[in-house]
Amino acid sequence: MNYKTMLCGTMVATLTTTTLLNNVLADDWKANAISPVANPLYFEDPRIRSEIRPIFMEHTLDHNFAGGGDVQVMAVQARWAVNDRLAIIATKDGYILLNAKGITHHTGFADIAGGVKYALIDAPEHQFILSPGYKINLPTGNSRVFQGSGYSDVFVAAEKGFDDFHLTANIGGVIAHDQNNCNDEIHYSAQADYRFCKLFVPFATANAYTVVSEATHNAGLTTEGYDLINFGSGKASGRTMASLGLGFRSMLTQNVDFGFSYEKAVSSPRGLFDDRYTVDFIIHF
Repeated sequence: MNYKTMLCGTMVATLTTTTLLNNVLADDWKANAISPVANPLYFEDPRIRSEIRPIFMEHTLDHNFAGGGDVQVMAVQARWAVNDRLAIIATKDGYILLNAKGITHHTGFADIAGGVKYALIDAPEHQFILSPGYKINLPTGNSRVFQGSGYSDVFVAAEKGFDDFHLTANIGGVIAHDQNNCNDEIHYSAQADYRFCKLFVPFATANAYTVVSEATHNAGLTTEGYDLINFGSGKASGRTMASLGLGFRSMLTQNVDFGFSYEKAVSSPRGLFDDRYTVDFIIHF
């Protein structure tokens, strides 16, 4: 073997090693990204992962809705990555404690919702992923906490990384199975986060919901429940509820994340949304 052959072989090996290293480093951007905390029912992470996610929400009702009050929700989400592109997701279940001053105190189970998402574009070299998905909400919950709505949610989630900085967005449409009892809605979410270190990843988030139909189930109601509840309001068409929030995630271990967010309504009229705290754990496997 002459020196030219040896040199060419060394160059090829170096280029191959560099390419493999760049691919590994590029793919690591998803490991440094975080899942959204706020709006857990609709703000879906575009990444394909297997996980269990216990969630607690404390939601304060605006004083103009039923005299104010609060709602607590305890739930568990689950996601299973069938392969690198496809995941089965279960995003709604749990137990609701409703304490509205004008309605009295009620408790009951939430509806069950689940579906699939697929990473249509996964470009680690550009730190970008886009995943459309579909979910169905089954009317299995208790009517005393305003559950029992059947609808589909068709959505697209995307995320773009800039090393330690990430932008995540989601847009989707809620399509009622029974137009008399449930309203159609459009929901939009966005999040910007920065990874200072694995224990502190702060973020800012914005979430909004627009009602685009008029049901007859609650003909005189002028507001909607937007995410957890669909009242089937008859006078809410064209109404948008928007909130802004701040929070953080901590990557406690390689397989466990903790998240916290606080949201405040910024639209007028607020309807039933004053503010909300959300806390979760994500256990990856």
